[in-house]
Amino acid sequence: QVQLVESGGGLVQAGGSLRLSCAASGSIFSINAMGWYRQAPGKQRELVATITTGGSTNYADSVKGRFTISRDNAKNTVSLQMNSLKPEDTAVYYCNADRVRLITRWESDIWGQGTQVTVSS
Repeated sequence: QVQLVESGGGLVQAGGSLRLSCAASGSIFSINAMGWYRQAPGKQRELVATITTGGSTNYADSVKGRFTISRDNAKNTVSLQMNSLKPEDTAVYYCNADRVRLITRWESDIWGQGTQVTVSS
C-alpha cells in the first residue's frame, strides 16, 4: 500500500512563510495528480493547490499568488511553499494523491494524516 506523510507545519506569524512537504512511500510506479487540501475547524475540507505529472497547477483563489506547489516525480514528493501567510490560512493541511499506480495494483484518493499550520495575528 501507499502512504503519504506530511511535514513542515508549525506556528508562524502573519506575513511569514512555511514550506510543507509530502513524501509518498510504497512500491510506486507512478502518481498522477498530487495536491494539498486544508480543513479549518468547523469548515469543509477545501482545495489549496494541485499539480499534475506534467506540471500543470491549479490554485484556490484564496491562495493564488501566495502559495506555490511543486513536485519531484523521481522522489514521489510534493511541496507547498506558503508565503505571506494570513490568520485565515490556519488549518490542518493534507496531502493527496488522486491515482497511484503500484507494481501490482492501482490506488485512488490517498490522503496523508495532515500537518497543522497556525498563523498568528
